[in-house]
Amino acid sequence: MTTDRMYNVLFLCTRNSARSILAEALLNREGAGRFRGFSAGSHPQGSVHPLALELLKREGLPIEGLRSKSWNEYASPQSPAMHFIFTVCDNAAAEICPIWPGHPVSAHWGIPDPAAALGSEDERRKAFRAAFQTLHDRITRLVALPVASLEPGKLNAALRAIGHPTKT
Repeated sequence: MTTDRMYNVLFLCTRNSARSILAEALLNREGAGRFRGFSAGSHPQGSVHPLALELLKREGLPIEGLRSKSWNEYASPQSPAMHFIFTVCDNAAAEICPIWPGHPVSAHWGIPDPAAALGSEDERRKAFRAAFQTLHDRITRLVALPVASLEPGKLNAALRAIGHPTKT
């Protein structure tokens, strides 16, 4: 079954300066024509982390229009309707994840915050690279799903499984 439907996806984290920005840019490339990515934060930083922008440029992803913004921008009736919401904050780091009201399909895809990484510039870049790679892997799995043909329970399970891969 093919569909021309465009799915809007909102990636949420606390500050909207790194992980959710990376995810927005990645989904807009990987899901072109089927998925449109957005990002926001519950307490936005106000700027995108420079190492996130550097990494996106190095990966050939456009950075125009990327900015740190509040999730309130997507809560009004004039905002695009969201089909999926993914939180990418890291519960293990005792970070508070935003909760999205409404009925979009939601899942938690926790990733350690590369903006909080300590160490040398090279070590901090490695933290951004690790977050980027994890997001790339998850987004690749998302865009491969037959979203239109999955019944809601199976879709929810598949999305949760993407965020919590089985350790081998």
